[in-house]
Amino acid sequence: MGEAGRSLYFPTDGWEGRYGMEKEPSRGTSYMSLDSKHQRGSSANSLRRQKRDWVIPPINVPENGRGPFPNMLVRIRSDQDRDPGIRYSITGAGADQPPSGIYNIDPISGNMFVTQPLDREERASFHLRAHAVDMNGNQVENPIDLYIYVIDMNDNRPEFQNQVYNGSVAEGIKPGSSVMQVTATDSDDSTTANGMVRYRILSQTPHSPIPNMFAINMETGDISTVAAGLDREKVSQYTIIVQATDMEGNLNFGLSNTATALISITDINDNPPELTVGTFSGQVPENKVNVVVTNLTVVDRDQPHSPNWNAVYRIVSGDPSGHFTVRTNPITNEGMLTVVKPVDFEMNRAFMLTVVVSNQAHLASGIQSSLQSTAGVTISVQDVNEPPVFPVNPKTIRFEEGVPAGTTLTVFAAQDPDHFIHQIVRYSKLSDPANWLRINRTNGQITTMALLDRESMYVKNNMYEATFLAYDNGSPQASGTGTLQIYLIDVNDNAPVLIPKEAQICERARPNSRINITASDADAEPNVGPFVFELPSFPASIRRNWTISRLSGDYAQLRLKIPYLEAGVYVIPVIVSDSGNPPLSNRSMIRIKVCPCDNNGDCSATGAVAAAGLGTGAIIAILMCIIILLSMVLLFVVWMKRREKERQAKPLLIDPEDDVRDNILKYDEEGGGEEDQDYDLSQLQQPESLDHIISKPTGVRRVDERPVIAESQYPVRPSVPHPGDIGDFINDGLRAADNDPTAPPYDSLLVFDYEGSGSTAGSVSSLNSTSSGDQDYDYLNDWGPRFKKLADLYGGGADD
Repeated sequence: MGEAGRSLYFPTDGWEGRYGMEKEPSRGTSYMSLDSKHQRGSSANSLRRQKRDWVIPPINVPENGRGPFPNMLVRIRSDQDRDPGIRYSITGAGADQPPSGIYNIDPISGNMFVTQPLDREERASFHLRAHAVDMNGNQVENPIDLYIYVIDMNDNRPEFQNQVYNGSVAEGIKPGSSVMQVTATDSDDSTTANGMVRYRILSQTPHSPIPNMFAINMETGDISTVAAGLDREKVSQYTIIVQATDMEGNLNFGLSNTATALISITDINDNPPELTVGTFSGQVPENKVNVVVTNLTVVDRDQPHSPNWNAVYRIVSGDPSGHFTVRTNPITNEGMLTVVKPVDFEMNRAFMLTVVVSNQAHLASGIQSSLQSTAGVTISVQDVNEPPVFPVNPKTIRFEEGVPAGTTLTVFAAQDPDHFIHQIVRYSKLSDPANWLRINRTNGQITTMALLDRESMYVKNNMYEATFLAYDNGSPQASGTGTLQIYLIDVNDNAPVLIPKEAQICERARPNSRINITASDADAEPNVGPFVFELPSFPASIRRNWTISRLSGDYAQLRLKIPYLEAGVYVIPVIVSDSGNPPLSNRSMIRIKVCPCDNNGDCSATGAVAAAGLGTGAIIAILMCIIILLSMVLLFVVWMKRREKERQAKPLLIDPEDDVRDNILKYDEEGGGEEDQDYDLSQLQQPESLDHIISKPTGVRRVDERPVIAESQYPVRPSVPHPGDIGDFINDGLRAADNDPTAPPYDSLLVFDYEGSGSTAGSVSSLNSTSSGDQDYDYLNDWGPRFKKLADLYGGGADD
């Protein structure tokens, strides 16, 4: 350094100071000097001092400075600043890097400035580097590190994480129990008093049982109980206002904020349920179930619809058979005493029950049950008219089928349960599918009306069922039903039937040419098989041509006895007998078709037809009919195609459906103008009928009406005209229309009514028909009768 007495250095061990700060006399601002030379002693004997670096202390700048800005912080100076070409600059965050522009430096004087207020909560420190270069940009000094720290100011209030905190604590809890915690944060420096937060409770609502039921840890924000007596049934929720203050809770200098803590008192089962009365009563009809006898009302001061409040009822005595139960009404918590098993008036006329009520949850520790948790219930049973009851239902009896009508089967009687009332029981039949049975109306005796048949469709598995009704004369009348099951024992009353009814066999006897036969019997064992099959002795040709051989108890084989039998249909009688006692026999017929067979033993087609009884002539006649029918169909198809081709070759001039030349189109008529409204317009309208025209006298009449004469006869168009006749048809229609005086427009002079005055047009009578010479109008005579009048006027006819 140049003059050692003017520089301020901050040395560290082992390094020579190169950077210094000086207090500028005129402004009182410190500045830094950059050394580049070693100091030497004044005498020759002085030792050279070793080179040391200087450590620059941080620059502290308070946040929220009021200015004016830019505000000078320090001055940087190099030992080479005698050279006017030295230039100073700073780099780093806050200078040339984001957030840029906060600091700048005068490149000539080295004065460094802050340009705006700082906010420590946004950025607490800055690290810059100072540079000194000559005019050519060459570095004349090593860069120096500058550390700038923003000094915190108490400019932020504590902020609660939530504006409302919710907590809970059980009622009856001991003092000192933790309830909840509130937390507030301060954006200021937490290592200083600016960011140190303290808590306190401002108020408690309600003040029951005392105003200070809770306390808060001033440093952690933990809220706890400080007194006993929390009772949910008295106070269910407390509202606590908590204040947080920084500056370690100094209310004079610190900033504060508040939050609300809602503390809910949770329920414990400290109130046993109590029945409202000591004795309940009710009545129930006998033989009824799911009937509510009475409602047991209960009071519980605990939290509604919670396990501490929900009631559970138990019957502890008076109902050994389990006729009753108590169900809890989930809404009202009442006990519904309900009948679950029918009661009988004749056995029990009244019940005395003892009911105990409790909660779903156990009582809290130290809480005893109430004497009012037990009550008595008196139930009286009402007598009702009970229906008669069949002692055995269903009742089963066994009988052989085929018992005659009028046979007594059994007595199916019912009993009246009402022993204390004398009533008469009567019987009737409710269901008898086959209508076989009759019941005595007075005593219930069952007799038959028809033959019992085990093989009937109404019998299932040998069992026949009928239902009977027993009713008394009580008020109201009561009835009961009983079922009678008759097991029918089988007897041999059905003869066997041969199976199959039809078969076929080859006309020549072969080893495999045989018919397997069996039989069916509607009876049951032992009145069925084994069956006996045999051929009758008459007619003699049966046994001469056929033979039966037994295969098993239920099957036999029928085959030809002779080598050849003429093809045809044969009806063979077979006698079948069952194994009943006595056995029953049946003469059954089997229809056998005898036909010629191929090498495989199967009937050929021709042979099958022959066997069916059709001769050669009949077969030929059937084939001829088929050929003729096919020929007729073929001719009809050819004719239709030819007709279609003719239509395509000569199409009609117009589609018959679109032909409208014979139609007369009628259009509506328009009304008159404004000046002819006073005239009768009915003369201009077409009349609905011609009666008034026919009745008019000869003389003046409307001439624009259709002549009342016979109409001309137009040619009738055939429904399907031939294309070649269409020209003739058109010509005939044209001639008929030309000679029809009734066709519009009518050949007469039309007279119109007066349409009023004021027309700008002149009279039509002033127009003259002029001609530049003679003109031949004879061609009008060729236009038909409708132009005859015109031809007479201009053609110079015979009248001229």
